[in-house]
Amino acid sequence: MPAFISGFGNEFATEAVAGALPVGQNSPQRPPLGLYAEQLSGTPFTVPRHESRRTWMYRIRPSAAHRPYRRIDNGLCGGPLSEPNPNRLRWDPLPRPEAPTDFLAGLTTMLANADTAAGTGVTVHIYSANADMERVFWNADGEMLVVPQQGSLAIATELGLLDVSPGEIAVIPRALRFRVALPDGTARGYICENHGPALRLPELGPIGANGLANPRDFLTPVAWFEDKDQPTELVQKFMGSLWATTLDHSPLDVVAWHGNLAPYKYDLARFMVVNTVSFDHPDPSIFTVLTSPSDSPGVANVDFAIFPPRWMVAEHSFRPPWFHRNVMNECMGLVRGVYDAKATGFLPGGLSLHGLFAAHGPDAPTVERASAENLAPVKLGDTLAFMFETRQVLRPTAHALSIPQLQADYDSVWNGLPKLFTGNAE
Repeated sequence: MPAFISGFGNEFATEAVAGALPVGQNSPQRPPLGLYAEQLSGTPFTVPRHESRRTWMYRIRPSAAHRPYRRIDNGLCGGPLSEPNPNRLRWDPLPRPEAPTDFLAGLTTMLANADTAAGTGVTVHIYSANADMERVFWNADGEMLVVPQQGSLAIATELGLLDVSPGEIAVIPRALRFRVALPDGTARGYICENHGPALRLPELGPIGANGLANPRDFLTPVAWFEDKDQPTELVQKFMGSLWATTLDHSPLDVVAWHGNLAPYKYDLARFMVVNTVSFDHPDPSIFTVLTSPSDSPGVANVDFAIFPPRWMVAEHSFRPPWFHRNVMNECMGLVRGVYDAKATGFLPGGLSLHGLFAAHGPDAPTVERASAENLAPVKLGDTLAFMFETRQVLRPTAHALSIPQLQADYDSVWNGLPKLFTGNAE
């Protein structure tokens, strides 16, 4: 099993071979053990110290040793976007591939809200795979927040090993090289590709010192490496397109590293839910696990929020999420169970989009049930939904609008909401 170091955003130091880390100097004239020193800078050099993300690697061969990249086919990763669409949209789960398909080939881009060169915004993908990756991948366009829905992922990165299962998440920093194997044979899930500032923990404000996601529950892998002299295809995503070259060795050859730019995983079951105990349904911001800020305080480039198992104990209130129109854009997925605002139609592995000020809320059966239920404390049990909430309008890809999984009748879930107005005060 992989070994981990706990803590979010810490400056870590780890070596797979004793003595591989130099002492007191990042790039000595001759690094230990015949290794090469190489820095991966995730932020510009002169950003404020608390914003700086960088890691020093001590590797068998430098990353610079490669032939030119050649353009390769993108498959369903990327593709043209549709015109901005104000309609509420929802998709059933995408089908599993029939031919052998690895994690990279199984990426289907569903939504995006910015050109990858803009330095802001996000792209939302769904992955569906049935084969281990033999090649290695890295993404120059953004960091990748991976949300497994079915099947575990064994992610081998330059900086160590991550095993991630449904109910957990993994974040792969921008430009870090990795390879994905499928311990269960097949896997499906969601990816938020973040083109803006790196994800971090949200501020707690009036909540105080404790609550939501605790830093110590985030796990970063210890150093691990491959020393393999065999041809390896290396693929990068660059400005929305895929490019490949072939190395004569494995690029996962970092023997030691130190820094604060590293992959990590988090078990969503460790999230400390803050919920109402009196009345009204609080804003979903209290469910935020990670956030990528924008240049406007309080307005996120993207928030990652979850709706996990929790107690509902509010009095004299409509407990499901209320009817709502939002200046932010809400993309939702479901890992397991039933989302408490939808009685039917929103399936594990599915996806929904409620865009800029699009009116949405509980469906008609949920309204009928919640308006009449006994308001005794109740535990929402086997459920895990999540939301990518972003400031910029998300546009579906042309492919996402063309597939049969797009629900043509999504608007009908709000049919049957009766007129109850009597005109008389009770």
